[in-house]
Amino acid sequence: MSTPTTTFDQDALRRICTTVGEDIDDGHYDGAVIAIARHGEIGMHEAIGYADRATGRTATVDDVFWIFSMTKAFTNILVLQAIDRGQLDLTTRVVDVIPEFVGRDPFRAAKKDRVNVGHLLTHRAGLVATPTPLPYSEIGNLDAVIDAISQLDVVGEPGGTFNYSPTLNHALLGEMVRRVTGYGSFGELLTTELFAPLKMTDTALGAPKAWADRMVPIKAHFPPGGWLKSSDIEVMQEIVVEGAEMPWVGAVSTTSDILRFAEMIRRGGELDGVRILSPSILDLATTLQTGTAPNDLYAMLCHARGWDVPPGNFGLGFALRGEGVYPTFFGASTSPRTHGNYGAGSTLFWVDPDKDLTFVCLTAGVMEEGDNLARFQRLSTMAAATAL
Repeated sequence: MSTPTTTFDQDALRRICTTVGEDIDDGHYDGAVIAIARHGEIGMHEAIGYADRATGRTATVDDVFWIFSMTKAFTNILVLQAIDRGQLDLTTRVVDVIPEFVGRDPFRAAKKDRVNVGHLLTHRAGLVATPTPLPYSEIGNLDAVIDAISQLDVVGEPGGTFNYSPTLNHALLGEMVRRVTGYGSFGELLTTELFAPLKMTDTALGAPKAWADRMVPIKAHFPPGGWLKSSDIEVMQEIVVEGAEMPWVGAVSTTSDILRFAEMIRRGGELDGVRILSPSILDLATTLQTGTAPNDLYAMLCHARGWDVPPGNFGLGFALRGEGVYPTFFGASTSPRTHGNYGAGSTLFWVDPDKDLTFVCLTAGVMEEGDNLARFQRLSTMAAATAL
């Protein structure tokens, strides 16, 4: 057995487990599986609480979670890979790859024909912010979703306002990269170019039927009267099923696989001798691209809570910690270049390049987004404190 070369503060690691356990006891969420690594060495991989509190099923490190918008991280990597390979550029327009995007009304084309890959990756395309361009029963059909998006107006100025897109941007990005790479489906593309090379054997687009016993059920903890009802999020386990192709929210995974994915990013695009991305494209993608502009979606959340509104702090598909003191998923004491992604009220990963630290947390029990932000800010700060 090799001797570990990385020192973690063991008391700080224990505090995270204690804090999460107290949160679960207080009913804020049901369980969590957490992994923390530094310099590639794992200091913590723990399952805490329940996978399903209602049935008494305890959490395990092998639990499979619906990861919601963390799926976008996978789509982003495939887009960056296509840019590395000369199949796309940041300036490639959507209409150059998806000509039907202009729709059937020529008067809508003036803005739509300017929307490009860079706009989509930075959430500045000006598209409608709807999460459901089609009824839930049809939203797993990517062809139908692209057709529906093509009939929608661009409501903002491409390259202008930073307004987080729950669905449309990454549906388009997923279809663009599928078309330029020639794959028959987005799921085939993901598996061949990302999951298989990284040995992410417990990750899939759409929840496989064979994994039913390992899936963590979606239970939402939303207060009444909010923007979303619990049923709005719980319905996703009926939609994100085997065969559904949703490049924005459609993946399921484990902490072990997300850790492998994040470690590839930490190592500059390579893991176990397999190169997914070049260091140069990752460096660009994890550099601030949105200036001081706020993220309109989270600005509304901050106003509602009486918090200072932060800059949106976005690279090319990656959320960034940024400078300053304000609410942030990535904690108070991570470095400004810390980058990662997160999903609806429950999932998060980040990489701190200065500390060479990786944090992954997948949770059971979806929280209201303001509570989720506050929870992950606290846990991320505590994770940063484990690095000595």
